[in-house]
Amino acid sequence: MAQAKISAKASEGAQQQQQQQQSGGQLRGRFYRSTSMADRSSRLLENLDQLELRVEAFRDAASAMEQEKEILLEMIHNIQNSQDMRHISEGEREELNLTANRLMGRTLTVEVSVETIRNAQQQESLLHATKMIDEIVNKLLDDLEDAKIRLMSLYGACTSDVPAGPIDQKFQSVVIGCAIEDQKKIKRRLETLLRNLENSEKSITLLEHQKSSVRQPCNSKQD
Repeated sequence: MAQAKISAKASEGAQQQQQQQQSGGQLRGRFYRSTSMADRSSRLLENLDQLELRVEAFRDAASAMEQEKEILLEMIHNIQNSQDMRHISEGEREELNLTANRLMGRTLTVEVSVETIRNAQQQESLLHATKMIDEIVNKLLDDLEDAKIRLMSLYGACTSDVPAGPIDQKFQSVVIGCAIEDQKKIKRRLETLLRNLENSEKSITLLEHQKSSVRQPCNSKQD
């Protein structure tokens, strides 16, 4: 009888020990699973961080291609409207224009578009800034010099460098409300407009000089 009780207690103890071991194994299993989940989460986050860098580099590359397209089109346009094109034979000019048109057409076949994410306020600021520039551009032919001065004041509001002239404070406050990418595009547009104006002024000056040079020999002959 005593032996049976001892055996029963031993069996009960063994069962309790086995249950404790199983319980401990479950706790350890949960702990290991938690560690594994944390590791996975960390790896996934690291992968996303790396992808974010690649996405930004991809957007930067696309933006650079957008700018390159604008530059190429501007250069082709400037060649077609240069003074040198006016001082060659008609046949040569026609051949060069055909080549320029072909290059322009091939450039236009490349479509690159980087969409800027904006909130409502940034969208409104962009529309306002664009309208202010367009108003000056639409009056270019009325007064070239005044338009240049006004565009320079707008450009001064977009650059961190010390401006050469006055700054349009109203335009500056509008541009500050735009998205960063839009601010860069506005600045590039103003740079392009000012370059085109400078080229136009050079063409006009050169043309006036040529006219005066032609008039002088004519006057000498009359004398």
